Amino acid sequence: MTNLNFDRETLRELADAGNETVLDRLADLADASGDLGELSELLDEGSTHAGFLLTRRAAASGDLRELQRISDAGYEEAGAELDRLLKTPAADSDGR
Repeated sequence: MTNLNFDRETLRELADAGNETVLDRLADLADASGDLGELSELLDEGSTHAGFLLTRRAAASGDLRELQRISDAGYEEAGAELDRLLKTPAADSDGR
C-alpha cells in the first residue's frame, strides 16, 4: 500500500500554486491538530473548507465574535450561523 502522509512543506507549495484541494487537505490537518491560527490563515487565503471548519467550531462554542470575524473574512455561512444563534430564544434565568 502507498504511504499517503505528505509532508506539509510539499502541501504548502502546492497550495501556494493555487491547488484548492490541497488547501482543503491543509485545513483538515490544521483542524485535526487544533491549529486555529493555521485555519484562520487558510481562510484568509480563500479556503472555504477552512471557513466551514472554523464556523463549526465557533458555533459549537457559541463564539459570536469569531463567527462575525469568519463572516467578515468572506465565509458567508458564518454570518448565517451567527444570525441563527442570535435568533435562538434565550433560556429564562431559571434555565427554562
